[in-house]
Amino acid sequence: MTRTDILEELGKLPADERLGIVETALHRLGEQFRAGRLDTAADRRERLSIAADALKTAYETDSELTAFTTLDLDAEGVE
Repeated sequence: MTRTDILEELGKLPADERLGIVETALHRLGEQFRAGRLDTAADRRERLSIAADALKTAYETDSELTAFTTLDLDAEGVE
């Protein structure tokens, strides 16, 4: 479900129910923040960057990890 879908569905609810949902969501976010479990987009990007760096050498040196890329290159030349 996308953000737009969620907001559209929320708009269908009475105001008091929408307020209750927003309050619950904020409460849960606060709990996650205090517990150090709030995952931001920057956190995810950083973890992905670290993982990509860790695997870079493996992909550059291990032919088994890149064996199928030759198929991609072959397919690009075929029209």
